[in-house]
Amino acid sequence: MKINIPESDQERIVIVGGGFAGLTLARELKKQDYQVVLIDKNNYHQFQPLFYQVAMAGLEPSSIVFPFRKAFQGEKNIFIRVTEVERVDTAKKQLHTPLGLCNYDYLVLAIGADTNFFGNEEIARKALPMKSVSEALSLRNRILTDFEIALSVTDYERRQQLIDIVIVGGGPTGVEVAGALAEMKRYVLPKDYPQLPTDEIDIHLVEGADRLLLGMSDEAAGKAQEFLEGLDVKVRLNTMVTGFDGEVATLSDGSQIPAHKLIWAAGVTGNKMPGLPQEALAKGNRLAVDRFNRVAGTERIFAIGDIAYMEEEDYPKGHPQVAQAAMQHAKNLGKNFKRLAKGTSMQPFAYRDLGSMATIGRNRAVADLPGFKFQGAFAWLIWLFVHLFQILGVKNKVFIFINWVWNYLTYDQSLRLIIRPKEGPIKAAKD
Repeated sequence: MKINIPESDQERIVIVGGGFAGLTLARELKKQDYQVVLIDKNNYHQFQPLFYQVAMAGLEPSSIVFPFRKAFQGEKNIFIRVTEVERVDTAKKQLHTPLGLCNYDYLVLAIGADTNFFGNEEIARKALPMKSVSEALSLRNRILTDFEIALSVTDYERRQQLIDIVIVGGGPTGVEVAGALAEMKRYVLPKDYPQLPTDEIDIHLVEGADRLLLGMSDEAAGKAQEFLEGLDVKVRLNTMVTGFDGEVATLSDGSQIPAHKLIWAAGVTGNKMPGLPQEALAKGNRLAVDRFNRVAGTERIFAIGDIAYMEEEDYPKGHPQVAQAAMQHAKNLGKNFKRLAKGTSMQPFAYRDLGSMATIGRNRAVADLPGFKFQGAFAWLIWLFVHLFQILGVKNKVFIFINWVWNYLTYDQSLRLIIRPKEGPIKAAKD
């Protein structure tokens, strides 16, 4: 059985994944002479850089997602199918999905990356990742539910387990989560939970390297740590979390931190696509590609975004797994498909680093831009502007802007709702 997609004289490009790379490529191709099929397990695009604000009750989930079908309304050569790809048959040029087979002339894999627990099964079962809107909502529910339970707990050690939080990974995500939690502890929780000793809440940020923000400058890393420690975040460098049983986090130096929540932001690994040749697999479970984003050992299969491992002279370990690299891959490949349609040669990709930023909270951010390095309020304003500009949809931009202004003026997010599937009431904690 085949997926019901109209037959066409146009060559078919199938894009798997609707993240930054996949969506950007589909938009590049919408006016070209191809039939484009976009496959994703969700019917919406997710703006990953703001997952942490959903988790910290700063934004509505609907503000950072955008329906694919709305993005391509009126485009007659774009077809959306919501399903998962089980494997690819390179010989027959077919994808196997629960909905049936999908033929392709060209296949573009933009399947991204998932949380990397580095083989620690216990941590994988108990930790809280944040690679999707649903995981961000789950984290928000856990944080707020534990605070509600803590109100009724009289035992000091048990209460500490409920209110203390461990964050693993000192990259942009870990730093931003720690900063948001610290601001929530300082400005919001004392008003919401006046009976709870919020000064007892400890936020631990654990990083295995000797500094934060390894992809940024020493100045940015030092300032980020200074900002976090100014917000009473306990930063622990040169330390790894080796175990977590849901109640206690065990560290590489033998110490332990009693905590009910461990947020994992320590690394990513490429999502798997069965059926590709063995030579296509690169380190980090990424797909090795040439300078045209063509997957090694294949002719008409391409990979873009986080899943693509492309070496350049300036990037011998591949491009950083960030949104700007994903979108640059997509735009160059879109232009190359146009060249293929005209019978001209493809142009090799060259990554252009537009800089890196991370925000730690109100008026606290760090930015490394080409030729400039700055920290503080101006970096924070630049961060706000860049992320607001990248959000899809005018309504989403307006809603996010209003939320940010309201939060800035009132020091009070208003989205602290525990929303979860149908289940029993919150259970009392055992003293």
